[in-house]
Amino acid sequence: MNTFTKLILLMSMLSFVACSQKQRIDLIVANGTIYTVNENFRVAEAMAVHDGTIVDIGSTADILGKFTADRFVDLENKTVYPGFIDAHCHFYGYGLGLLKRADLTGTQSFDEILQIMLAHHEKFPSAYWIEGRGWDQNNWPEKSFPLNDKLNELFPDNPVILTRVDGHAAVVNQKALELAGIGGKTNVEGGDVILLNGKPTGVLIDNAIELVTRVIPPPDQVQMAEALMAAQENCFAVGLTGVHDMGLNKREIEVIDSMQQSNKLKMRMYVLLTPEEETLEAFFAKGKTKNKTLNIRAIKLYADGALGSRGAKLMKDYSDDPGNPGLLLRSPESLMEFCNKAYDNGFQVCTHAIGDSANRLMLQVYSEILKEKNDLRWRIEHSQIVAPEDFELFGKFSIIPSVQPTHATSDMYWAVDRVGAERIKGAYAYNDLLQQNGWLPLGTDFPIEGINPVHTFYAAVVRKDLKGWPENGFQTENALSRQDALKGMTIWAAMSAFEENEKGSLEPGKLADFVVLDKDIMQIQSDQILSAKVLKTFVGGEEVFSVPD
Repeated sequence: MNTFTKLILLMSMLSFVACSQKQRIDLIVANGTIYTVNENFRVAEAMAVHDGTIVDIGSTADILGKFTADRFVDLENKTVYPGFIDAHCHFYGYGLGLLKRADLTGTQSFDEILQIMLAHHEKFPSAYWIEGRGWDQNNWPEKSFPLNDKLNELFPDNPVILTRVDGHAAVVNQKALELAGIGGKTNVEGGDVILLNGKPTGVLIDNAIELVTRVIPPPDQVQMAEALMAAQENCFAVGLTGVHDMGLNKREIEVIDSMQQSNKLKMRMYVLLTPEEETLEAFFAKGKTKNKTLNIRAIKLYADGALGSRGAKLMKDYSDDPGNPGLLLRSPESLMEFCNKAYDNGFQVCTHAIGDSANRLMLQVYSEILKEKNDLRWRIEHSQIVAPEDFELFGKFSIIPSVQPTHATSDMYWAVDRVGAERIKGAYAYNDLLQQNGWLPLGTDFPIEGINPVHTFYAAVVRKDLKGWPENGFQTENALSRQDALKGMTIWAAMSAFEENEKGSLEPGKLADFVVLDKDIMQIQSDQILSAKVLKTFVGGEEVFSVPD
């Protein structure tokens, strides 16, 4: 054996020994910029994953020196973030909308809606109920609610319900009114049937909508599963690996649990309970439910309506509608009763509150029960308009404001008309709210807003719409820093579901949920943020989305 052959053999043996000393794992991700969002906001280059969990993170040389893997992802200098978590959305409802409702988002007139609904009915002629969602009268030349006369002419035999973008108003046709038993003398606590000359116009506000929706046949289990899978596909494509679904009942949760157990539904879900007797009794008796994909330990309440439909409860009348201060959807006594039940059973409470009066009410209800600083993490969802003197109550009683930055950039065109120049200063005040407890979970409220977390990040940081308006931003004194916005979509969203020890940051021992973007949204110019695209999404180390080659 000559010297050269001996040298090659020796090098091969050394290489074999070196590899045999490395730990074999499932996945190595390397050669990129990885925002860990850990306590020090560390930035790394590579990550090692095994059995769905992060085992190490560091430089590329360090990780490659320690591990060998069955799969290797070369990031090619792309950027990795913890999987995005939407802290307030309607995941299942969004999926149902994809399957059965006409999309009315961005429509510019009621006549345009009618044409869309005719086309929708032709596409699904066997459907008895005709449904659409997404209209906003504030985008129309005439910014008033529509009448249902034309709906009655076009659809005399089919019930029609067209829900406003925020879900707090709807217009229905005469057939739907008849099926729901709604007439000129119908009264609804926490809702309104809009009349003209003593007759219903078809416009229903808040709780009045339930009179119609409760007579719509619920989807069967096959349709429910299809809706969940459709929602999951779209959400993975924008980098979402976790969602907080704001209010599901026992039947819906059972379908979700079954699909997750069979590994069809991989989306990690924090599910809040609707305050229905059957649902609450079942889960209060069972107690908190927790596994890697499903977490149930909270209830969802509604205090008031929405600002766009003038149903948000204000301390004083709407600036553009004298005599109307908005609506409470439940009495203070009822809200207190539900909160006490949740407290007694160890469940978190998350309550929708838009107007300054509704926010004050919930701050008072919560504080009466919580009494002092605590770690129960009761949340006020939206915290949209807060009186100046009430901000400190969030911090005083450890009440967490949960906000949706794209609400600010969707509402900014007309919000000042609703509440006036003074009250608007306490609206969409995300930085002021952040200061109360030092952390702030972010979401979208989709399908009311779009599902894309990059849009959430942009709205939080830049405070402009998707077209870059206004030039100087909307109330930029309440913009968030990029670091805080990213935390709000990751670790702080996880904290608001008591999940910060397992997700929300990329650290050893945590779930390997992460997303790869083609651009670094922490560094690029603000006008480039919206162009950032998701290349890959991973849940538990499994690639669940990848841009086609």
